Amino acid sequence: MGEMITIPAPDALPREGPPSGQTTGAYLAAPAVGQDKGKGVVVIQEWWGLVGHIKNVAERFADAGFTALAPDLYHGQEAKSPDEAGKLLMALDVARAERDLTACVEHLVKLTGGKAGVVGFCMGGALSLFAACVGGDRIGACVVYYGGHPKVQCDFDGLQAPVLGHWAEHDDWANESQRRFAEAFQRYGKTYEFHTYPGTKHAFFNDERPVHDFPAAELSWTRTLDFFDRNL
Repeated sequence: MGEMITIPAPDALPREGPPSGQTTGAYLAAPAVGQDKGKGVVVIQEWWGLVGHIKNVAERFADAGFTALAPDLYHGQEAKSPDEAGKLLMALDVARAERDLTACVEHLVKLTGGKAGVVGFCMGGALSLFAACVGGDRIGACVVYYGGHPKVQCDFDGLQAPVLGHWAEHDDWANESQRRFAEAFQRYGKTYEFHTYPGTKHAFFNDERPVHDFPAAELSWTRTLDFFDRNL
């Protein structure tokens, strides 16, 4: 089982944000004792917060041999309804989130001695790409699950990692981001691979939601593990 840890403010501070000395809370799941610490992956939450589902995803990565770190971007808050989740999403302090993500990336790089991967879902999908753009050569691979956030803007000049994207067929909101991302990757000459899963809806990977699609979720998981194995 994993545990909550506290990470100091990152050495590489974001362009704006809270004062230095601020810490980041995160859920750490590592391979079994005696095993190699493996490759590091930052797991970024949906709009619900750092809930049980995201912790379980981190545990799945640990079972697969990765050291996984899931930052608490809402700092102790969890949404209980879509309305509450939407309000928390819109209230997200992007500069603070950048600091939290940077802290987790730096912590994983120190733990594993290699580049970090980033993966996120929904809101976290957009933040995964954002983290890859600001993380430069510390990020070895980026995975986006139906990602989008109206306040998150990516500087694609900074993107060095290849990107894997998983998208639902019936998801007008996130698929608008898919189109924008693909256009930007082509314009900037970035390496990416997108998959759309027939018959699925937004959040098809989340096994705690009624839209969960087991075959699509498992196929996307296999592709994600292979992508991280090849690039980290």
